[in-house]
Amino acid sequence: MALLATSCAKRNVKPELEKNAQTCDCPTAPVQLPDTPKTNIDTKATIPISTPDYALLKPTNWNNIDGFTEDDVSAAWPAWLESCNTLIHKAQWQTVCSAAKALKKPNKQATKAYFIQYFNVYSANNQDGTDTGLITGYYEPMLKGSRTKSSQYPYPLYKQPADLINVELADVYPELKNKRVRGKLVGNKLLPYLTRADIEANPAPLAGTELLWIDDIIDVFFLQVQGSGLVKLDNGEDVHVGYADQNGQTYNSVGRILVDRGELTLDQASMQGIKNWARNNLAKLRDLLNSNPSYVFFKELPADFSGPLGALGVPITAERSVAIDPKFVPLGAPVFLSTTQPNDNKPLKRLMMAQDTGGAIKGGVRADLFWGAGDNAGKLAGAMKQTGKIWVLLPKDFQFPK
Repeated sequence: MALLATSCAKRNVKPELEKNAQTCDCPTAPVQLPDTPKTNIDTKATIPISTPDYALLKPTNWNNIDGFTEDDVSAAWPAWLESCNTLIHKAQWQTVCSAAKALKKPNKQATKAYFIQYFNVYSANNQDGTDTGLITGYYEPMLKGSRTKSSQYPYPLYKQPADLINVELADVYPELKNKRVRGKLVGNKLLPYLTRADIEANPAPLAGTELLWIDDIIDVFFLQVQGSGLVKLDNGEDVHVGYADQNGQTYNSVGRILVDRGELTLDQASMQGIKNWARNNLAKLRDLLNSNPSYVFFKELPADFSGPLGALGVPITAERSVAIDPKFVPLGAPVFLSTTQPNDNKPLKRLMMAQDTGGAIKGGVRADLFWGAGDNAGKLAGAMKQTGKIWVLLPKDFQFPK
């Protein structure tokens, strides 16, 4: 969003390919292997979805949640309060959020008692009737930067350009509600916006929109893949940057391209593998990056934000926030996740908050766990391709769409 500053929001994976696909520019779900249609339609604009389908949520009871009694659910309380900052403005969530805000700092038992008192439990299911699905991870990259261009910090992060125009297609075609196109006006025509190659060859049209300057072009590229990040400035300041907009061009996986060119095998085409290739092939790097015409623009987030901004519009919390498919799980809802640690059989069972979305996060039992910021979080996110189950907590008076 993100992205909507969500991680890897440009990913677009077909569900049937996820369990076998290994090529991935980002450390979470694999990217789409087949070619995608050449279009400027913004699929991210469909989030949040206006006509959700919660039919795959089946009523169950608290005893059926695998791990609820063991988890210290109070560790998720700050993330739940963040959800309530948005949900309290929605009628169906006002009672539960008002009650939450009235509590000071509940312990494990008091937190459990609160959720049991105010919520019903639903098991998430897939459209084929199964109750397990893919659980991946994402993270917030850390970059080094400056507010001033120099030989040490030569690569810009751009703000959203003033000439980038978004057109809501529903204004012309109601059947395309929640979709949009992007471009720029040339005379009286709306034409596609500049590609990555255009911007890199001639940055003059974006002069004056530089947000920050970064020391590493590879880090800039992967920040655009993730959609948000933390920049540590040369003056000691930490700056969260989030997704502002995108140029409307198609996202192409550079990992897929490297595999197609014979530069990497599928097993090597992880985020770290691609980074290693880039640092060892600097002469080929610019051509590779330009093969992905998509380009992301950023905004600086408030200094008091505890983390990157999720699709719900609140900061997400390390190891207590997940991205879900809002068609099947209400955005902002508490969810209980039962899976295993990255690349391990050790159980990972904990209460999470559904505060983000992503282009590859599709299906009733599908989640992307936010691991936090930095290299260690990136390693955990990159290794996480587990199976798991999800339970969704909804207010007792929640009214399902008809």
